[in-house]
Amino acid sequence: MHHLLSMLFSLLAIIGPVSGESELKVPNGGVWGSWATGYTKCPSGKYAAGFNMKIERMQLAGDDTGLNSIQLCCVDRSKGFTGSCDTPIESKAGSWGDWGLPQWCHTGYLNAFQLKVESPQGHDDDTAANNINFRCSGGDELWSTFPSRVGDWGNWGDWSPTCPGKGICGLKTRVEDPQGSGDDTALNDVIMLCCD
Repeated sequence: MHHLLSMLFSLLAIIGPVSGESELKVPNGGVWGSWATGYTKCPSGKYAAGFNMKIERMQLAGDDTGLNSIQLCCVDRSKGFTGSCDTPIESKAGSWGDWGLPQWCHTGYLNAFQLKVESPQGHDDDTAANNINFRCSGGDELWSTFPSRVGDWGNWGDWSPTCPGKGICGLKTRVEDPQGSGDDTALNDVIMLCCD
């Protein structure tokens, strides 16, 4: 029975959203790498009220990758705002960079996002996704806390639609694996999951 349930959950993860869930996408994601298998989700009844990023600093003469990972912070707001993360979640991630400072919705949950992405550079160094911003259902906009010269490449795309449900409750990332002596881009794109 346990094996059968594990197979069912694996299939649901591959299929995507189930009843009461919907996807948030942006049109400017990078083109390299593979998508994580299924979503990494907050525990039932929790939603993302904060986020953090892992970004590689500018390498000067080296290979730059920009944004490597996005961490969502799942909380139960019925307990009030504590400023701490009940459950951090992360999808497939790149290998490089450092974590910044978490950003928090003062009220509500994350419910929309936008990506800063560098388009393909031909023979020059590609970085793909470099930064991410979020909007909160309580009205806050959360911006990167990284200093300049970190995540500097590319352009901000359009905001995603707003969650039709309560807020963002999961994510799935597209990440290019390390290329050895080739040009690394790490995180390229992300899809957020909304829950009612």
